[in-house]
Amino acid sequence: MDKRPSLTVGGLHFEWDLEKGKFSFEGQDAVLFWTASAMKMFFDSIEEIAGKEAAEVVLESTGFRQGLVVGEYFTGMEQVDVEKAAILITNTYASAGWGIAEIHGLNEEEGTLEVHLRDSWEHKINVAQNKKRGGRFLPAHYAGIFTNLFGRQIWYEVDHHQIEGHEESVIRYFPSDESIEENIHRLARAKEAEKISQLEQLVDEKTAELSELISEISSPLIPVLEGIVVVPLLGTYDENRAEELTLKTLQNLPTYKAKYLVLDLTGLNNNFTRHTASLIGKLGAAASLIGTDTILVGISPQMSMVITETGLNLSKFNCFQTLQHGIHYALAQNGRSII
Repeated sequence: MDKRPSLTVGGLHFEWDLEKGKFSFEGQDAVLFWTASAMKMFFDSIEEIAGKEAAEVVLESTGFRQGLVVGEYFTGMEQVDVEKAAILITNTYASAGWGIAEIHGLNEEEGTLEVHLRDSWEHKINVAQNKKRGGRFLPAHYAGIFTNLFGRQIWYEVDHHQIEGHEESVIRYFPSDESIEENIHRLARAKEAEKISQLEQLVDEKTAELSELISEISSPLIPVLEGIVVVPLLGTYDENRAEELTLKTLQNLPTYKAKYLVLDLTGLNNNFTRHTASLIGKLGAAASLIGTDTILVGISPQMSMVITETGLNLSKFNCFQTLQHGIHYALAQNGRSII
């Protein structure tokens, strides 16, 4: 004799097999969870791991796909049309603790209906989560059910949620090309665009930091001795960098009371261009206007060829092979020397 406890409620059969730790609902394995605690924790964990937007898409997709399974089950029942199936489904869900669901305005030919939900398990979880907006699992779930019952793609639109202060949630259903696959792809594209935007912002920030660092360390003014300032030229000079170098140099020469500006060109061997040669000429000419003589050091044979090709006359500047020679020359002009 079978002593397993069982119960029939509203025509639906519940059964427990305590020895095997099984609970059956209509002959199928089922489980029971506390809604406002255990299931709330489950939903919270999904949001924590995936993020709120992704969690909504996950629950919507899961609800729809589960709905397809339910719809397929009731579609296969003999002598059960769509209206009867809708009644059976709502009664089944009420018995299973899913809350009260009522079907309004069902039109199989048009593929439209309204589902009114009151005190559903999803609503109770949302209340426990202090949500301001209702969830998407159950609205999508019924879309999945009626997609199978109607035999065409059905989607939904929420008129309002119970959690917003209404007596019940009202969801409208209609034929649509909308699909969970498209929503998943849309989320993926949005996440990808967000990630790209974050990376672009990071690149912009790092580029700005690098530009500021380069500005600080490139072509520094070095007051080596009284009245003598050395500026080493490094790298390639575009229009912005050339302008920055000129302004920085001319603004600081008076501060150091510089009589001699020594431009060290050693670091330009592989980056010496017509533009750089023109920059040197302009910088030296501008320095002379504020009473500072320019000395060029570190000119290589390759540089001299470029200078010759540009037609610039740099002979007005004293030129030396090394920085040491240039500094000795500037000291000698003041009657001083390094001993």
